[in-house]
Amino acid sequence: MSAPLYAPARLAHAAGPTAAELLDFALRTAADPAVVASLPLDPEGRTWVRLDGPGGSEAWLIGWPPGTGTGWHDHAESRGAFATARGRLTEHSLAVRLPSEGWQSLVLAEGHDRSRTLEPGRGRAFGEYHVHEVLNESTTEHAVSVHAYYPPLPLIRRYGRTGPVLTLEHVERPADWQ
Repeated sequence: MSAPLYAPARLAHAAGPTAAELLDFALRTAADPAVVASLPLDPEGRTWVRLDGPGGSEAWLIGWPPGTGTGWHDHAESRGAFATARGRLTEHSLAVRLPSEGWQSLVLAEGHDRSRTLEPGRGRAFGEYHVHEVLNESTTEHAVSVHAYYPPLPLIRRYGRTGPVLTLEHVERPADWQ
């Protein structure tokens, strides 16, 4: 019996930090007042600063003006985590793994929607192909959070959602946000 063959990319993914390690980094960094204070805040749009993440991960400190959000998206093959440093963030996610490619529109079955609110000092880890949106629902307060991904983001898929219908709308590459 021969040994199973593994794609080199899959081996590289296994070598990096786990989702739990990314969450630990995000929580520790979000608790550092000097790091949080280093982020310039804009009253009109989200701001971000790249951070040195653990083990070759990609990390960001992000500012969220009142009423802003990401829209529905995933981080492709990257696992990740985020933690709230200031304010409160709401995450809406799907508790189902979607096909990674080969579709433009899907009708989601009932019972897959999840929501959680993350106060300062709270965080969330997730695996590959995690579809979610993150929102600052406050009408008055800025939020700040720390995010980490491994492997570094190869792309972000953006989705539109109308009721149970999720539609792939756009694919962003690193050059779009760096």
